[in-house]
Amino acid sequence: MELGLMTWPEVEARLTTGVCVMLPIGSTEQHGPMGLIGTDTICANRVSVAAAQICDCVVAPPIAYTPAPFNTGFPGTVSISSELLEQTVLQVCQGLLAQGFLGVFIVNGHGANLAPARAAASVLPEGSVHIQCWWDPEPVARMREEFFGVWEGMHATPSEVAITQTLHGPRPAGVAVDPPKKLSPSYIAAHSGDRHGPPDEHRRDFPDGRVGSHSNLATPELGRELFTAASKALAGDFETFSATRRKAL
Repeated sequence: MELGLMTWPEVEARLTTGVCVMLPIGSTEQHGPMGLIGTDTICANRVSVAAAQICDCVVAPPIAYTPAPFNTGFPGTVSISSELLEQTVLQVCQGLLAQGFLGVFIVNGHGANLAPARAAASVLPEGSVHIQCWWDPEPVARMREEFFGVWEGMHATPSEVAITQTLHGPRPAGVAVDPPKKLSPSYIAAHSGDRHGPPDEHRRDFPDGRVGSHSNLATPELGRELFTAASKALAGDFETFSATRRKAL
């Protein structure tokens, strides 16, 4: 159930049973020639909502504006500072915990969110916040490797594009019909967590917005499989987190 679609009496009734809450975090940034600007938020939010239907939990409204300075050279990208995201996550989590939720299960969809979210969680009560990317569970990681291999890449990945195709239909591939340049292991290691350069350099090096990701390998059918696997896995992990929080409190 989505918090934004509940009434306060409905929320009050759920809180009396002792529940945790999911908090999706995405981004508003370019995702290559055929990827939607809201891809990260769409994936994190919709996977969370689907997981909530499995485990009967509450999903808070997503945080959609996050750090993506390297992509501001592309139209449509809106970036905020890491410090602002850290404070936003901190205050939203504090608010949810103050309302009576036993814990906050963050479902992340954007690599640059991890450091600020972890910094926020570090000053909250120990164990009250869990942070997990939707692509982290082993069944999802295995599918991504099986479906796309090295062409999963780092940005505008075929797995996330496939999920948005399942939900909103495909867009024309344009120049993404051809594969991008492959990334070296050293580049991937040096730029994990979206540690990319200034926007002008980033667009110069990756002019169509893809970073080693062959988005055109995405299909709605593969997206449906990934979406289902991610939803089921997150539902199970959320239930484990919830059980731990109930025991702790």
